[in-house]
Amino acid sequence: MMIKLMRRVRARGEEGFAMVAVIAIGSVLTILAVAGVAYTVGSLNKAGNDQDYNAALAAAYAGVEEYQSLLANDPSYIRYGNAASSHTSYVDPAKPAEVSNVITPPTANPAFGLGTAGTWASVPGSNGEAKYRYEVNNAKYYSEGTVTLRATGKVGNSTRSIVADLKQSGFVDYVWFTDLETSDPYNEASVCARHFWDVPGRPYNTGTCSDIHFRNGDTFTGDVHSNDRMLIDCGVVIEGVVTTAYNPATGNKYLGSGCTPTFLKGAPQYSGYIDIPPTNTEMKKETRTDLPTEVPNPGCLYTGPTSITFTDDGYMTVISPYTKKTQVAGSPATSGTEANTLCGAKGTGSGQLGNAGGAKVKVPANNLVYVQSVPSTTTDPNYTATTTSVTALGTCKGSDAFNAVGYPATGEQVPAAINSVPSYGCRNGDVFVKGTLSGQVTVASENYAYIVNDIVYKNDQTDVLGLVGQNAIYIYAPVKKNSNGTYTCIVVCDEDREVDAALLSVAHTITVQNYTLSVGGHTFGDLKITGSIAQKYRGIVIQNSGYLKDYKYDKRFKYTAPPKFLTPASTTYGVSTWVEINAVFKASGAYS
Repeated sequence: MMIKLMRRVRARGEEGFAMVAVIAIGSVLTILAVAGVAYTVGSLNKAGNDQDYNAALAAAYAGVEEYQSLLANDPSYIRYGNAASSHTSYVDPAKPAEVSNVITPPTANPAFGLGTAGTWASVPGSNGEAKYRYEVNNAKYYSEGTVTLRATGKVGNSTRSIVADLKQSGFVDYVWFTDLETSDPYNEASVCARHFWDVPGRPYNTGTCSDIHFRNGDTFTGDVHSNDRMLIDCGVVIEGVVTTAYNPATGNKYLGSGCTPTFLKGAPQYSGYIDIPPTNTEMKKETRTDLPTEVPNPGCLYTGPTSITFTDDGYMTVISPYTKKTQVAGSPATSGTEANTLCGAKGTGSGQLGNAGGAKVKVPANNLVYVQSVPSTTTDPNYTATTTSVTALGTCKGSDAFNAVGYPATGEQVPAAINSVPSYGCRNGDVFVKGTLSGQVTVASENYAYIVNDIVYKNDQTDVLGLVGQNAIYIYAPVKKNSNGTYTCIVVCDEDREVDAALLSVAHTITVQNYTLSVGGHTFGDLKITGSIAQKYRGIVIQNSGYLKDYKYDKRFKYTAPPKFLTPASTTYGVSTWVEINAVFKASGAYS
């Protein structure tokens, strides 16, 4: 079709239309190659010999690309559009009712025009003959990280429209993402906290740093990316695309062991650096009530150690004894509200957050839960003095290395503190998660996140979980030391562990507790993770004990993301799906 279009344009001798044809070709190839989109053409009354008709589709593509460029330059542009557009009334029948929440931008955008008197944006190089409009619907952005754009191109008296879902590029695009291919030095000043390609780089094979291999038998069903050089053994199988920010002038972009691993989609290729934000505190903003435009649907804020158990009826049981206000205003917070119905009520009575039985609340629909450490500022609505004793499943106060939600277990050999941060600090923003999820939610913690038992979906087509730890995400594997010096598990650990989630450790690693100890002299079983894994440093899951890896990518993450999930410091928007529809506007500008 594009070759014919070029011929027709040349026959007319109109250079503007030639530029439209070039844009058409570039746009189509870019969308298909970069986004891997599905192309579905509706049943249309197609004027096959009308070059304006063909060029109008190219103009619609150009509109999508121009909007992508605006988002790349300013991610907050997601807020802007024309609220009068009929596209803003979008409601997805498969999800709770959501409508677009766009506002007028401070600088006029001609592509937001509506009606016969409304403006159109011109395709560059077309001498004003090729134009486009687009209508923005951001209803799914706040829950899934996607925005729907309905773009209409116009050339002469012909108009054509497409609908494109734009998704943020992010950590959930990969089954495995790592910033640094070394074990966690727990010290940002360490020479090990460098990439192999940095200047000066991380020492390798000197005994100083512990670079970690993809081991024989490891299989990855999705795409893999590392910002570092990867060490990949012969028996590794990677079924997806492998990319790295390590780009030697010659030689492989990974270090093998004398043979070639199985790369089903080709050897590792260079790709740009993906920057992990330094903290996940931006996610805490999603619990604020004083930002109605940026946060139209605030989530739940819990304070201090918090236990969350999902149940397959769409609820979760939350134990969080330090929590007073579950939503706040200000940064730092100066006031707060107790969202009883959404997040649970404070107090120690039956059904309340400070009770040993916890509060049973519905999983916040398409929303976020954030667990913060107990604030040290006395004016914070969730402040509790260090001298105050808090009790739920255990009493704690001050800097006690145990907490009020039941950790450590009785007799547990408590893992050593990391950077002076204890494993079970009394006032730390740690979250302990398990259960069967029925819903869509992201859980984030200011400190550690513990997976204390299986976390599985009731429905693997509709349920989705994001789990983000500022520090490490631990696979809980508590052990006790016997009188003869050996170690045994406190809870059952000689069976598979299943986790359905997108996992992200912002500053540290995803790892198994006590992997350095010989516990029972054998592996615990398989660690079955279905979702995505992203971390600052490579986490060890088996050494003297631990789990064998069985990681599978949740393919839904190519098109959507867990609600309000953390994205890279610099992000772009790619087209995840698009479809041509009947023209939305007539050439006059009126709705069809």
